Amino acid sequence: MPGMKRIGIISMLIAGLFNSTMAQQHPSILLTRQKIDEVRNGVSRFPLLQQSWKEVKKDADKALKSPIDVPVPHDAGGGTTHEQHKKNYQNVLACGIAWQITKDEQYARFVKDILFQYAAVYNTWPRHPKRKDTPGGKMFWQSLNDCVWQVYVIQGYDCIYDYLKPEERKKIEDNLFEPIVKEFSEVNGEIFNKIHNHGTWSVAAVGMTGYVCGRKDWVDIALHGSKKDDKTGFLAQLNELFSPDGYYTEGPYYQRYAILPFILFAKTIQQYQPELKIYDYRNGLLKKSVNTALQCTYTNKMFFPVNDAMKDKSYETEEMIYAVDIAYSDMQSGDDLLDVAQQQQKVIVSDAGLKVAKAVAEGKTKPFAYVPMWISDGADGKGGGLGILRSGSNDDQACVLMKAASQGMGHGHFDRLNILYYDNNTEVFSDYGAVRFLNIESKNGGNYTKENNTWGKQTVAHNTIAVDKQSQYQANEKAGDQHAPGLIYFNNTPQYQVVSAEEDHAFEGVQLVRTAILFKPEGAQMPLLIDVFKAKSKAPHQYDLPFWYQGQLTDSNFPVNANKTKLLPAGDNYGYQHMWVNSDDKVNAANGVITILNNKRFYTTTFLADTGTSLCFVTCGANDPEFNLRNEKGFIISQKAAAGHTFINITEPHGQTNPIAEYTKGFKPLTKDIKLVNDNSETTGFEFTYNKKTYTVTLQYNNKQSFITIK
Repeated sequence: MPGMKRIGIISMLIAGLFNSTMAQQHPSILLTRQKIDEVRNGVSRFPLLQQSWKEVKKDADKALKSPIDVPVPHDAGGGTTHEQHKKNYQNVLACGIAWQITKDEQYARFVKDILFQYAAVYNTWPRHPKRKDTPGGKMFWQSLNDCVWQVYVIQGYDCIYDYLKPEERKKIEDNLFEPIVKEFSEVNGEIFNKIHNHGTWSVAAVGMTGYVCGRKDWVDIALHGSKKDDKTGFLAQLNELFSPDGYYTEGPYYQRYAILPFILFAKTIQQYQPELKIYDYRNGLLKKSVNTALQCTYTNKMFFPVNDAMKDKSYETEEMIYAVDIAYSDMQSGDDLLDVAQQQQKVIVSDAGLKVAKAVAEGKTKPFAYVPMWISDGADGKGGGLGILRSGSNDDQACVLMKAASQGMGHGHFDRLNILYYDNNTEVFSDYGAVRFLNIESKNGGNYTKENNTWGKQTVAHNTIAVDKQSQYQANEKAGDQHAPGLIYFNNTPQYQVVSAEEDHAFEGVQLVRTAILFKPEGAQMPLLIDVFKAKSKAPHQYDLPFWYQGQLTDSNFPVNANKTKLLPAGDNYGYQHMWVNSDDKVNAANGVITILNNKRFYTTTFLADTGTSLCFVTCGANDPEFNLRNEKGFIISQKAAAGHTFINITEPHGQTNPIAEYTKGFKPLTKDIKLVNDNSETTGFEFTYNKKTYTVTLQYNNKQSFITIK
């Protein structure tokens, strides 16, 4: 494998060159001795750096005004001691930077004093009393947070390294850092050697500490794993957690989170041992990962919320500020990253932040370009992927995401061939994301709630087919890990954009093929979302295709017989137990039509129907005694007792409403009369009318040269 060959080269280089580079001057990670004078000058010259420095100094000054508090840990996520230790590592870094910029000794003294206090008590603390797992953390309820603490603290320590006397450094390193490294690499060695974002934070903490403290043994295990056999450790994580396109297998939300230790540890390696050329590893993987992360957002800056994702995370987070700045400064990423930096309104006060702020001030910014793309998943790129279709400017862009990726490890959901649809800067067909109240201790200690498993991960909670009221792989993670969807076709042309993928193993005896198309008919201002979802089986099944929507129902072409006095759950298991059935209606027409008003624009979904088609309006929230679920709305198109079925749905954005001027226009759709022309294992053909013109769509699933025609 090329990756293993590269590991071998790096191992030899480390062995031969490590000792000669360990004497590098401090500071040596984000701020460097060589560039510190330029950064000091830059904080008064370049507005973006100046603004960022003011925030750091404000935090540092606030830290100086409060007594140092190093409490005995006892709270779970979000509790008092949790938040205090978190604040302490933030203060250490802020004051370390402030010392380097101002040379005001009070900042360096604060860092020294607080680290002395930690060094005096760390070894007296037992395991955390509310530890999430075994053995768990010491400062925090999970060892992950302890690792994050050390990643930040070692940066602050690096900043005051030369301020400290040798005996003071020895006291901190012997009584605090060495026990912490042992804690991470031995006591929690299973996590340290795990190919997972927790493992990444752990090896980054140990490796960065090893570089700053001159401990080659710590750097070696961080890079190569505890056994130094390259089956675990940082290089193995780079090989196994990312696809060749730079996609992180746990999904965009966790790519955002994990990218900080990956980028920051790589930056440290580059600073201490540039001859290792870590930025070139796997054909510039880390540079690709930054761009891929940004491409996995919509124009509202939010990450696509697939898998265990919190829906309020954007690329304005601190992790992405680090990633953007270092990618631009060190990896020769393009000037479009400056557009992102300006939107972030912040840079890291560092050599990298200086370069970004200077380039912005010099007017080098180019607009960040979102592009339609297929992003592969899996270490070899054969684990499925994400298909992203985009049409329109960043001000008003239609965007479709098809998730045809692999399981995503423990944070993955059973949602293969799920689609998300965005338009007009908002979600239209949405994903629930994670059922979690981050750092809110009263809600399961800030951890995922049980409904994350019983609802958030289940198939029916997503915009993809559930078969016989079950979830894909019967919600078995190990079974899901064994297979991945496959790409059938992806193309981006001036006429239309297409992604088609298949999933053969999610339900026994059922093959799923989904094709999403963005197509702008003649005279249309905005593209239609054409969605063709084929379920193939020899035996009869019930197929449920949910669409979880944002907005308000305004119209339908069939009577909606709402349950007015009593609501019942839709089922007993696989997420159905969490849905209230608001209505269950027969469509009784060749096409069903539903119109939603969302963000002052109408969205009409017209779908193919027959005598066996029913539609159920549902609301999330049943069997939820602790009120952990959001009351989100959906409609489910169902086909019962069918050996196979093809769902054809066309969603049209149209019209607008203005509540201030009190007018509404274009509230009737122009899409009508979907008719199936032919449908078999090889081909699906259908026609529809838009604004009185008929279009014929033909899909040939085994013909990549002529996969789609629209006439």
